Amino acid sequence: MRPMPLEPSPRRPPVGSRLRAARQARQLTIEEVAGVTGLTKGFLSRVERDLTSPSVATLITLCDVLHVPIGSLFETPDVQLVRGGTGAKVNLGGVSVEERLLTPRGESRVQVIRSVIDSEGHGGDDLYAVAADVDVLHVLRGRIIVRFSDEEWELTQGDSLTFNGHEPHTWRVVSDDGAEVIWVLVPALWSS
Repeated sequence: MRPMPLEPSPRRPPVGSRLRAARQARQLTIEEVAGVTGLTKGFLSRVERDLTSPSVATLITLCDVLHVPIGSLFETPDVQLVRGGTGAKVNLGGVSVEERLLTPRGESRVQVIRSVIDSEGHGGDDLYAVAADVDVLHVLRGRIIVRFSDEEWELTQGDSLTFNGHEPHTWRVVSDDGAEVIWVLVPALWSS
């Protein structure tokens, strides 16, 4: 005989809020869903607030109307935490810079990197490109110049620059006390 837990887990998946999100994503009102399913607005409201549990048959009907796979209502969300200062060290090729991932190492959709750059820091004399469709540079502290083949942009604290990562570019710090920046790359350059 297999051992079985003595009591069920107190954690319940938020089925109702996921159904509400699916309904809102399809831009449907509770009244419209009630009309199609034959359920009352009050019952649907209680289901969406996780105050009552629908039967399996009702859940299947709602998922059909909302075009939601029933299994997705019970999936554990993919949430990963990277604590400050613990992200993997990376090297994008810059000089006098310390870079750490702010996103998990295996994340392939987006990559966020925090760079702390000394006053003499730069991305190299030659223009380079990265394999990202979107590259966003946000300056947290200091001043930095980003150079493209035909123009330069000077950024200071709070400024952000968005560009195609395939576009050849380089950068250099122009503040005496260095700079601190965030790079956002979509998709991620590497994941492993």
